[in-house]
Amino acid sequence: MHAHLGDQLVVESPATGVPRRDGEIVGLHHDDGTPPYDVRWSDTQDVTLVFPGPDAHVKHLGHEPGTDTGAPSPGHRPNPGDIGRRIAAERERQGLTREETARRARMAPDYLAYLEERPGDPNLATLVRLAAALHTDVQALRGGGADLPPGQGMALLHPHLRDLGPDECRTLLSTHGVGRIAVATPEGPAVVPVNYEVVDDAIAFRTAPGSVPAAAAGTEIAFEVDHLDEAMSQGWSVLAVGPAQAVTEPDDVRRLTAHAHTTPWAGGEREMWMSIRPTQLTGRRITTAGR
Repeated sequence: MHAHLGDQLVVESPATGVPRRDGEIVGLHHDDGTPPYDVRWSDTQDVTLVFPGPDAHVKHLGHEPGTDTGAPSPGHRPNPGDIGRRIAAERERQGLTREETARRARMAPDYLAYLEERPGDPNLATLVRLAAALHTDVQALRGGGADLPPGQGMALLHPHLRDLGPDECRTLLSTHGVGRIAVATPEGPAVVPVNYEVVDDAIAFRTAPGSVPAAAAGTEIAFEVDHLDEAMSQGWSVLAVGPAQAVTEPDDVRRLTAHAHTTPWAGGEREMWMSIRPTQLTGRRITTAGR
């Protein structure tokens, strides 16, 4: 008997040949795919070490014939599916190792590697555990709602809106992300999304000369960043208000560029750095009452 990560172990009734139990193989103990296996049973979601008997067989799910393990062969470039890419991207964004993520999700690190590196369709229970481990939701891992505006879910039964202090606001701003700046233009107010960095308590972002954000230099603008937990109908927002300045000193430009976590998502030539040093920093969080 040989199996791959993600295969199904089926245990049949000796009398009727009808499956009486099945589960997903989430851990291999031998490189050649021979037993025993770590199996997550579909009826209980428990993971147990299994030495299959004569009434068990492996149902292979979507593997190339002739391979002996779920790991890519030497020189083979993994071709992950969309779910695997989203899991890996979110894990890396949070600075988590596979081992730590697998421990949080109560699964074998080899199985997490399999999900990240190969097209797969993990069951709902697996996605729920991964979403909890990564502090996201199943919909986000599946990519559902990517083209829909956020916040279409129902409000909490007893929501509580509380103000955030400056220290909590700075923590939520973290080191970088995507936020929005609100500026006044001759054509009227404009709100523009930007990739931002937080360096020495200043909010910095790159733009192009002649753009709407560049025109805000020397004026007071607002910067906002937020996060919605669609699954829990909770969220927070932070608002910073302060003067915007173009960063022109070569040493400061080099320092900001060195601190940058990513190039601007919008692409193009955006080498002009702008900086906001907040004079006001406020925030609010929506939670369930009593939290």
